[in-house]
Amino acid sequence: MYNILIEFGVPKKLVRLIKMCLTETYSRVQVDKNLSEMFPIRNGLKQGDALSPLLFNFALEYAISRVQVNQDGLKLNGTHQLLAYDNGVNILGGSVDTVKKNAEALVAATKKIGLEVNAHKTKYMTMSRDQNAG
Repeated sequence: MYNILIEFGVPKKLVRLIKMCLTETYSRVQVDKNLSEMFPIRNGLKQGDALSPLLFNFALEYAISRVQVNQDGLKLNGTHQLLAYDNGVNILGGSVDTVKKNAEALVAATKKIGLEVNAHKTKYMTMSRDQNAG
């Protein structure tokens, strides 16, 4: 994560400060009136931390920029095949096969940096001008 921030031009001093916020963190869980013992957070971002969405966006942007998208895919304005926004990614393609290949490339790129695609939240939609297409 820290190398990704540096690659995007975040000053090293700020990266060190972010690292200090994310290392050696602990959490507790409360259920009703019972509070658990403290346990270490070893990976991921802290839920509710104002910095987490920004860091997640850096990681996702890095992964998307590394995807070698299929040249047969549908292009928007001649360039875009992956559209990312705050709660998802749209993958465009001229065929189901192209979308599958681009999705597999994105999953591989995100996995390399520790992100995981939630298969239960993944939705697919195909559209065609051809009424007989399936």
